[in-house]
Amino acid sequence: MDDDGLEHAAILLMAVGEEEAAEVFKYLSPKEVQKLGETMARLRTVPRERIEEAVARFHSTKESQYSLVRDTDAFVSQVLKRALGEEKASMLLDRILQGKDVSGIESLKWMDPGTIAELLRNEHPQIVASILVHLERDQSSEVLQQMSDRMRNEVLLRVATLDGIQPQALQELNEVLSKILAGSEKLKKATLGGTKAAAEMLNFFSTNMESAAVESIREHDTELAQKILDQMFTFDNVNDLDDRAIQLLLREVQSEALIVALKGADQTLRERIFKNMSGRAAETLKEDLEAKGPVRVSEVEAEQREILKVVRRLADEGQIQLGSKGSDDAFV
Repeated sequence: MDDDGLEHAAILLMAVGEEEAAEVFKYLSPKEVQKLGETMARLRTVPRERIEEAVARFHSTKESQYSLVRDTDAFVSQVLKRALGEEKASMLLDRILQGKDVSGIESLKWMDPGTIAELLRNEHPQIVASILVHLERDQSSEVLQQMSDRMRNEVLLRVATLDGIQPQALQELNEVLSKILAGSEKLKKATLGGTKAAAEMLNFFSTNMESAAVESIREHDTELAQKILDQMFTFDNVNDLDDRAIQLLLREVQSEALIVALKGADQTLRERIFKNMSGRAAETLKEDLEAKGPVRVSEVEAEQREILKVVRRLADEGQIQLGSKGSDDAFV
């Protein structure tokens, strides 16, 4: 949802009242609750026309969407079982429905990374990897950063080599979750993990931590480490975006954040950024970069990670393509 959509949703929920708004929040994910809550907290006074615009947008969206069946999961399940039989249908349903609620793990999404890391501190790396692949990548990354170097690298290695959650692993996972969270239900088999998941987690690491983790994996398996590196998108890779993508990115990034991030960028990337700005804006940015004093490496990396979050969001929304300047050999 874009910023405009978030504000419309926030206005609408504030208009309907506490009780109705609370019911809506029950159906949202942790990230959605956080974003919507922050937007609502920022709103103090809202022009009447803005309220009317939000209500009109809601009605327009509502009128354009229809529910064909009451319970789509149940419908798909019954159709496949009749067509393919119980066994084949169950295998296929695991793949189709893998993105749905995974029971006890869903509760972890509401916890802060430090709490999750402490809960998993004494568990086997394979179990930790099986849990972390179910979480959002930035949350998984923050959990890993709370762990010891050895544990972090062991878990990442297993994330990268994980190509599915097998029945034996599911049994262990359920045993762990039953100790952590009461009432854990049976989890669905899912093809989670792999080098892409490991790369996405590493993208949120600091440079030093990222290098150490990759080197640890390289000692175990050189080819695996390279596959992970090939799927990572670092700040330097912004130079691989086409001009249109860079222009879209620049619209989303505050100038102060860009200045700090570019303090740690090479001249080639800086020139690409300047090229995709107006002449006046480019000159102003150059002057600000020169005037900016020394910046801590940690601050530079933090701003670069925030910009990379914007890059990944734009890619997820289909607005830009990650890869080498529009080539078919793109990051996925």
